[in-house]
Amino acid sequence: MSWEAVIGLEVHAHLSTATKIFCGCPTSFGAAPNTQVCPVCLGYPGALPVLNRRAVELAIRAAIATGCTVHERSIFARKNYFYPDLPKGYQISQFDRPLATGGGIGRVRILRIHMEEDAGKSIHRGDVSHVDLNRAGTPLVEIVSEPDIRSADEADAYLTRLRQVLMYTDVCDGNMEEGSLRCDANVSIRHPGDPLGTRTEVKNVNSFRYLRSAIDFEIARQTAILESGGVITQETRLYDPATGETRPMRSKEEAHDYRYFPDPDLPPLVVERAWIDEIARSIPELPHIRAERYARDFALSAVDAEALVTSRQLAEYFEAVAHASGNPRAAANWVRNELLRVLNEQKADIAASRVTPAMLGNLIRLIDTGAIGGKSAKAVFDEMAVSGDDPDAIVERQGLSQISDPEIIRDAARRVIERNAAQVEQYRAGKAQLFGFLVGQLMKETRGKANAGMANSILRELLGG
Repeated sequence: MSWEAVIGLEVHAHLSTATKIFCGCPTSFGAAPNTQVCPVCLGYPGALPVLNRRAVELAIRAAIATGCTVHERSIFARKNYFYPDLPKGYQISQFDRPLATGGGIGRVRILRIHMEEDAGKSIHRGDVSHVDLNRAGTPLVEIVSEPDIRSADEADAYLTRLRQVLMYTDVCDGNMEEGSLRCDANVSIRHPGDPLGTRTEVKNVNSFRYLRSAIDFEIARQTAILESGGVITQETRLYDPATGETRPMRSKEEAHDYRYFPDPDLPPLVVERAWIDEIARSIPELPHIRAERYARDFALSAVDAEALVTSRQLAEYFEAVAHASGNPRAAANWVRNELLRVLNEQKADIAASRVTPAMLGNLIRLIDTGAIGGKSAKAVFDEMAVSGDDPDAIVERQGLSQISDPEIIRDAARRVIERNAAQVEQYRAGKAQLFGFLVGQLMKETRGKANAGMANSILRELLGG
């Protein structure tokens, strides 16, 4: 009988606040170790936490954007465990009364979203370990899915969409390399229809490639153990990118191991329904809704529509080009192919592009009106990307205007026919492939500026069909 994977993800997302969740220390990435700390995030005795209102607002945005129910009353709790990078000896989190429950991304249901503080970071170098507490106290939301995922591909798709949603709503910058978005994967296997198997938890996976690799490895490892008559141990494991394997970290804790209890220094979090409704009204159009609208209103393929909603900035750029050009399908092609190509070559963000939506829209209009040809348009675009000049100025400067006057093209075609009498005779005798040669001569005669469709039509007319 075949095996079925059962996977749930716990996604930790740094909230995009300027300061930490319970103190005024900055959250900016890359500062010198242990320079963004104070008695509160260092866990000094007697230091009292004060909740960051902006963190609550962003957590509510995340909950609304994923379809969760935001509870007007939630409780902060102490999660007790010892790590060198957790100075207090406990983490302030939420347990049985989280901020939000329910909701989902696609067909993957979300169990809960709760707020908590991040721990610091341990850095191991040989036999020496260092602790950087700059990250301690950074506000997080933990988004816990139900075990609805069945493969690494499905996990990748879920996390991709969730990351898009968090970035669209300005909840999290989604930077996995800097640790702003991390993921724990709970993996078990079973025969279809059987009860859930024993799960393992792979901690702190910080890239899509690593997530897929870790899940695939765990599925293969657990399958091999069970098929050989072994037993899966419930444990927490770490993924090693160098080997593509997971290894044991510690036995898996349960809720009772953490001795949760309400934090006596923090009152219940009470949010008014009016504030929740106000935040809901500020949520932008989400990526899956945009993609559906692009396919419906702009007649784009599902693949094109999805590619254009990868980020909110890209989607807004595309829409601006579509409206400026009046040709959404051409706008989609130019944005997907040429704009993204140039940005990749320049290693630049779309916000830094020298080609504004208005400029690209103007270029597409020049093509649609026959002012320039497709080959010339690509040259103009490349020049725009370097100089930032308007396409009209580049076309004028480089003499790229397309010839669309039929009489000018007709005169050039007559000269070509006269100079290539032998080939014309062979063409009229049935050697059809020579038409391409004559078209090439016509384009050469007009220095590549003749409107291609018009050149073909006029040449056929003069050759007698």
